[in-house]
Amino acid sequence: MDKVRIGFVGVGGMGQCAHLRNYVTVPDCEVVAIAEIRPKLGQKVAQHYGVPNVYTTHEEMLATEKLDAIVAAQPFTRHGILIPELYKAGVPVFTEKPLSGSIEYGEAMLEALQASGTWHMVGYHKRSDPATMYAKAEIDRLKKSGELGKMTYVRLTMPAGDWVASGFNDLIMTDDPMPEMEWEKPASDMDKETAELYCSFVNYYIHQVNLLRHLLGEPYKVTYADPSQKMLAVQSDSGVAGVIEMSPYVTTIDWHEAALVAFEQGYVKVELPAPLSLNQPGRVEIMRDPGNGVTPETTSPTLPWVHAMRQQAMNFVAAVKGEMKPMCEAPEALEDLKVAREYIRLLKGK
Repeated sequence: MDKVRIGFVGVGGMGQCAHLRNYVTVPDCEVVAIAEIRPKLGQKVAQHYGVPNVYTTHEEMLATEKLDAIVAAQPFTRHGILIPELYKAGVPVFTEKPLSGSIEYGEAMLEALQASGTWHMVGYHKRSDPATMYAKAEIDRLKKSGELGKMTYVRLTMPAGDWVASGFNDLIMTDDPMPEMEWEKPASDMDKETAELYCSFVNYYIHQVNLLRHLLGEPYKVTYADPSQKMLAVQSDSGVAGVIEMSPYVTTIDWHEAALVAFEQGYVKVELPAPLSLNQPGRVEIMRDPGNGVTPETTSPTLPWVHAMRQQAMNFVAAVKGEMKPMCEAPEALEDLKVAREYIRLLKGK
């Protein structure tokens, strides 16, 4: 295909500012249609971004348009209801993280996905930041070469901060009322209080749960849940220790997210910008101290001025064209929900 024909399902805040404004700049794709249940919003957004066709339901869009892929920016507790309907189109689907609001709905989604014969990329945009992509390639190379010894430890830190970074400044809004919608039911194995805690953790920290596995390069289990809810500890399948630090402090007008991947004789550090930052990649620092008289060195590559959300759009389009694998598919995203449940069980004992 020359250009990937994409239809959008939902153009609210994240639909516009995290996704649509990036997809319309990707040369290899064309956004040909929008399905938005708020008619005035759909028309206004389509006019602003030059999208030719607008529908009020995804059913109407799918029945009319010949699409190569679908981007559905929806609240995650809508995924288990809506996304299986989109799978029926038989084309790749992209959604925001996480896969769904519970393991039960996630498992049902995977059954529907398998029956559809297509695939679903879940929007863990931190994997697509140029800094993470560079760091991941270097980490995998170091693991294979052994030049800095074995991987020993991975730490992720994400203090609460200004994740928007003025990213909603050009958000288009209208006075359309929001229609009633069907939502996922709470998980059956949790009471109301536990389910609310689970959803809160998933909403705020599932990116880190996913990124930790990505950097480790293998699955892991939660081994400790700090009662203050500031830290969780893990051990990977091969025995590497890991930690996620959850808001040890707060920033009001900044963003301080970082990852440290330690080897016996060096490390790879990644600092990531606020999620809705524009034209700003993360930063990578690599320290090597191989010993044996070799002078230690610390290097930091210069990365292209591409932000993670735009690179994610390019990666999805490339995956649809068959040029690369999707950055994170639905089966792996289900593992994130299982890790979150394991953490809550250790934290609350239920």
